[in-house]
Amino acid sequence: MQKKLRSPLAYVVLTVLAVVLLRESWLRGQAIETVPYSTFERYLGEGLIDEVTVSETLLSGRLKSPDSQGHEVVVAPRVEPATAERLSRFNVSYTRSFESTWLRDVLMWLAPAALMAALWFGAMRRTAERSDVGGLLGIGRSKARIYMETDTGVHFDDVAGVDEAKAELQEIVEFLKNPKEHGRLGARVPKGVLLMGPTGTGKTLLARAVAGEAGVAFFSISGSEFIEMFVGVGAARVRDLFERARAHAPAIIFIDELDALGKARGAFAPMGGHDEREQTLNQLLVELDGFDPSVGVVLLAATNRPEILDTALLRAGRFDRQVLVDRPDRRGRLAILQVHVKKIHAAPKLDLDPVAAITVGLAGADLANIVNEAALGATRRHADAVDLGDFTRAVERVVAGVERKTRVLSPRERRVIAHHEMGHALCALALPGSDTVHKVSIIARGVGALGYTLQRPTEDRLLLQRSELMNRIAVLLGGRAAEQLVFGQVSTGAADDIARATDIARDMVMRHGMDDGLGCVAYADSPAPFMAQNHGVGPSGGSASPDTAQRIDAAVQHIVQQAFESALHTLQRNRATLERCAQALLEHETLDEPEIRELCADLQSVSDAPTPQRGGMSDDTEVVSPVSK
Repeated sequence: MQKKLRSPLAYVVLTVLAVVLLRESWLRGQAIETVPYSTFERYLGEGLIDEVTVSETLLSGRLKSPDSQGHEVVVAPRVEPATAERLSRFNVSYTRSFESTWLRDVLMWLAPAALMAALWFGAMRRTAERSDVGGLLGIGRSKARIYMETDTGVHFDDVAGVDEAKAELQEIVEFLKNPKEHGRLGARVPKGVLLMGPTGTGKTLLARAVAGEAGVAFFSISGSEFIEMFVGVGAARVRDLFERARAHAPAIIFIDELDALGKARGAFAPMGGHDEREQTLNQLLVELDGFDPSVGVVLLAATNRPEILDTALLRAGRFDRQVLVDRPDRRGRLAILQVHVKKIHAAPKLDLDPVAAITVGLAGADLANIVNEAALGATRRHADAVDLGDFTRAVERVVAGVERKTRVLSPRERRVIAHHEMGHALCALALPGSDTVHKVSIIARGVGALGYTLQRPTEDRLLLQRSELMNRIAVLLGGRAAEQLVFGQVSTGAADDIARATDIARDMVMRHGMDDGLGCVAYADSPAPFMAQNHGVGPSGGSASPDTAQRIDAAVQHIVQQAFESALHTLQRNRATLERCAQALLEHETLDEPEIRELCADLQSVSDAPTPQRGGMSDDTEVVSPVSK
């Protein structure tokens, strides 16, 4: 878009030039003839001049009668008398030449003023770019950045693991490319498409891929960039954004983090005043209502908190299509890893399926980080290519933290940690249907973890039965049970284990109705957040009577105690295996899956219910595992 507001300095220069040109034209239009000084003296000698006017630099004489060209006045530059007397002897025409200095005089006045004006306007413009306070004329202008197709550089081939979302957006691309063909039966392109899902799943990447595939202008802005300190700025920016998009149609508007702008409106404005955010949201709703999809403009938005969005924003006719961009499954994770591996020097015939298997619950951004960490790890060991071992270490680094081998522990603490971690591992191996134990380590990692047990799930799980949740709690409490069994007392190492086990048990009672005494009744105030990552995060209270609240607490306590006794019983039956594995862990500090299987060849399984999960230990402590779901 071209600028329509020019600098006032340009008008000043044009005015001065016009005045000068008018002066010169006026002088030329007068009945005055400029003649050499010698001619002027000749006119005096012949008696043709009636009156002479002498100035500092000129001699002006009025002719007694106009000459043949109608001139009534002749003007000659003055020449010093001595010079004129000497030159008159040679019978030549002579005159005096004056250098014109009007341009120099004008520039001497205008140049400093122009320089000061340029510096002032430049400073004001930089201030306006950094914050809208300095640019009063452009304060309501949208901050959206415009990307053309060549600038996005992203296509659907660069997005993996979200095939369903890609299929939904492919239709939008076809509409933008060929609106007549897809609208021949009366269909119209959806006004708005809301991409919702956990963080790091590729919502922004998908929006840029839509623009890249369609080859149209791409307006990208964050929801927080609409709101400023001045009232009305957000609404003005919304109007400006849609006007610019219509001017560049076909185009795509992408609003990232829509929840910052579209949060549900309350009954009263905060502090009893006008709510600028609500006014901005109202303007967005108005723009969507008057949004004509036939002009070829599509609104895309992304959020990871759709449950807090205003209901007026989500109704049909505004955001017609809502696309879930969820965490990828095993096949999706493998596809994502294959996309990112193309950017590094990987070993020939590298099998990424084991990496996809142990990264359950991780999003696309996490997998990209793992690939990068694997490449950095191979670089640190001066390797020629990135192999599977680098990926395994990268997963541990991303999930559990950086190894802290310099942390010195006493021999007794190392024994407690070794038995604690092997308690988690043996409970996971002994209980039927549990995930495979991939690695056990007593090397400190991250901020507080003194050890960790890494499990590799055999499949992606979406539903969990009561027995599986009970086994999961038993695995979490396996470390504490091992301390109780071997040392006769417990330590602070199971603090995080207990907290997580309690969360799962409380969810079982209050949300899932898994206690026979309380029945199939939900006592939670509200469901867990829409994007909660695991089932173990739930509300701490419920809408229950005091008597029922006591029964809930008793039921939670009973579930946790029952799981602890199950873990203790499992370890008692395998006490010799626990001691042998703990001693091997103290010697090697880390045990991989083949070593664990060899050491646990005589492990007695427990015919209980399926699958627990992982555990760990920390100062205060922390259980570390990449397979949380």
